[in-house]
Amino acid sequence: MSSSAPQPSTVAEPAADPAARRTGGRGSLVLALASGVLGAAVVLLASSKTWQEGSAPFADGGMPVRVSGHQVTGVPGALALVGLAALVAVFAVRGAARLLVGGLLALCGAGALAAALLAFGDTAALDAAAATASGLSRTTVTGSSTSAWPGVSAAGGVLLLLAGIVALLRARTWPGMSNRYDRDTPKAAPPPARTAAAPGAEERPEDLWKALDRGEDPTESP
Repeated sequence: MSSSAPQPSTVAEPAADPAARRTGGRGSLVLALASGVLGAAVVLLASSKTWQEGSAPFADGGMPVRVSGHQVTGVPGALALVGLAALVAVFAVRGAARLLVGGLLALCGAGALAAALLAFGDTAALDAAAATASGLSRTTVTGSSTSAWPGVSAAGGVLLLLAGIVALLRARTWPGMSNRYDRDTPKAAPPPARTAAAPGAEERPEDLWKALDRGEDPTESP
């Protein structure tokens, strides 16, 4: 007695759930927005704080000098503003343009991070401030120190970089600003056709005025 061979299963694999895709898109959108806005805010805040301080020789003593992040380098603050503009532009464009804007956002984060790290050990701005304070062009600062704010600015650059990477990977699943304008505009309903008067019925004056309001010629025979 022969036994029948097992038949291959014909059950199709379930397709990806659209609701799950939408949920993943919303999650990446929230992550990119939070990272981008927070990163830009951190960079701008850190750039306004004191990054370096030291002492400039003056008479028989020293004069304290300090420089902010904007004086050390204006690159992180400028890239933070460009990154914010790129983050908004991601929602105004579609397709390949989103990849370009996402790449720009990532580059802004990488540039802000690199500029903040390069500020460690660079006393050029501090020396310039010491020369201005002492009135001697060749004055160099002594006892210089760097605060933690360049590191904070670098952390903001990392957040901007993260937002750009998320945009590069997931921006195609995000909604756009113009979605609500893509629907077809409903056409206006045509004016109601003029109904012929019953045979032998006499048109009243108000009927003539109504016909004129509808743009019809009441003198024209139906």
